[in-house]
Amino acid sequence: MKPTLNRMKSLDIFINSLSVDDYKEIKSSLVEDDTLHVNMLSFDLHIQNLEAVVKRSTIQNDLELLKRYAENKNWNEDIETILLKNSFEALILTDLNRNILWVNDGFSKMTGYSKEYALHKSPSFLQGKETSEEIRIRIKEKLKENKPFKEIIINHRKDNTSYKCELHVFPLKNNNKTTHFLALERQIA
Repeated sequence: MKPTLNRMKSLDIFINSLSVDDYKEIKSSLVEDDTLHVNMLSFDLHIQNLEAVVKRSTIQNDLELLKRYAENKNWNEDIETILLKNSFEALILTDLNRNILWVNDGFSKMTGYSKEYALHKSPSFLQGKETSEEIRIRIKEKLKENKPFKEIIINHRKDNTSYKCELHVFPLKNNNKTTHFLALERQIA
């Protein structure tokens, strides 16, 4: 019998430690089990869902913070619906003048810039030589329309590498007057 260690149970290990004579002595008392046994360690179950749990937790944290902003600023938009119905890696909250007031952790992961560095800057600091002037102008025009929009732009990380970024921008309104913008961003292929 050639054992495979990763499939051995305690009894298997014990039996393999016996001498041939000792094994012959107990062999008749051993019963073969035809049932399939599945090893289920709590870690096995947890690790399979860890990414989903972390993502839900992150979205929930972002949502709670944005709900506090929404309450304070009396926004009319349903922030929860916006976050749950749209894919994103990074969130950027700006004032009407496009000064960054808040970014989530995903922003730092995607861009390499710290939250502190991004604050009070315009999101245009992510643009660089590969960013199309035509798209820059189109984004400015769409912001003036005060309607949600999507756009794809070439942004640049802190390490100067470029990436294709899908922006989904939502104007946030108080009494039908835009006061802030929320950008949901994700890197696309």
